Amino acid sequence: MIRFATVGTGFITDAFIKGALKTGLMSLAAVHSRSSEKGNALSSKYGEDIPCFTDIEELAGSDLIDAVYIASPNAMHAPQAKLFLEHGKHVLVEKSAASDSRELREVIALAEEKGLVFMEAMKSLTMPAYLTLKENLDRIGRIRKYVGIYCQYSSRYDRHKSGEYVNTFQKKFSNGSLMDIGIYCIYPLIDLFGVPESIKAVGTILEDGGVDGSGSVLMQYKDMEAVVIHSKISDSKLPSEIQGEKGSILIDRIGSPGEITLILRDGTKEVLAPSTFREDMYYEAAEFVETIRSGKSFSKINHEKLAISVHEVMDEIRKKIGLVFPSDTRAE
Repeated sequence: MIRFATVGTGFITDAFIKGALKTGLMSLAAVHSRSSEKGNALSSKYGEDIPCFTDIEELAGSDLIDAVYIASPNAMHAPQAKLFLEHGKHVLVEKSAASDSRELREVIALAEEKGLVFMEAMKSLTMPAYLTLKENLDRIGRIRKYVGIYCQYSSRYDRHKSGEYVNTFQKKFSNGSLMDIGIYCIYPLIDLFGVPESIKAVGTILEDGGVDGSGSVLMQYKDMEAVVIHSKISDSKLPSEIQGEKGSILIDRIGSPGEITLILRDGTKEVLAPSTFREDMYYEAAEFVETIRSGKSFSKINHEKLAISVHEVMDEIRKKIGLVFPSDTRAE
C-alpha cells in the first residue's frame, strides 16, 4: 500500500483522492494546505486521523508518507517536486509539471539520481478510451490531420474580470490557457505522432494578469498538419478529430476521453466507449503505483521523454505569442 499525501485543496485534489483510493493500492496519509481550515476540511472527508500539514518541508520529511500528489499553482510544481524527491518521496504532479522544459529536466534528473518515480499527471493517456484510440488508429489509414480542441470558459474568469486576484490568471504562477488546458491537446499529439517540424501560434493575452486567455497553434509534420485550439475564455462543443486517408476518429473530450467514434469513408461508423470509472483519475493513480512497483523512475505511458518533448513545444508556442514567465528569465 502506497501511503500518499496531497498538496493543494482544490476540486482536482479531491478527484484524485477518490481515484487513488479506488485503486485499493493507495491510502491517504496526510494533506497539505497553507490554510489549516481548508486542509482539515479536505482530510476530514476521508478520515478523522489524517493530519493536515501547513509546513510543506515538515510534510516532505515526514515518515508518514511514501509519495505525494502535487496540485498547487504551476509555478510551484517543480520546486515542490524537488523538495519531496530530496526527501525520498515519489512524486506525481499535476500538469503542467513545470513552468518550462528547463525546470522539468532538472526535476527528471533528480528523480533519476534518487531512484524515485516522477510522473506528470496527464490522466487522458491512461484512460480506456485513449488506449482504444491507439488500438484503432491504423484503421483510418495514413494520417493527414490532427485537430485538438479544448475550449472551456473558466469558472474563475468572471471573478478575474470583476477585479478579483485569481491565481489561474496570473503569469507569476505560470498559468494561462496553454499551460492549463492546451497541454491536453498537445500531449496526445506528440505521443501519437512525435515532435512537429515547425510551429506557428497566435494567442490572446489578457491585460490583467498577463497570461493567454486563448490561442491557436498550427504544427507542420512531414506529411500531416496539426491544429490545436484552446481557450479559458470561451466554450466549444466540438470534438477533437484525427483524419486519415481511409476515415477519421472523433474524440469526445480530449482532456478526459470517454468514447471515440470511428467513421470510415466506406460509410462504416462505430462508437467505441469502453467501460470507464466515474473516478477517472483512478487510471493515472494505478499507473503511478505500477511504476513505483517496477523499480523504474518513469512510467511507460507518461514517460520522461514525452514530457520533455511536450514542454519544449509549449516553450516554443509561448515564444511565438510573447508569453514570458518569471522562470524564463531565471539565471542559468
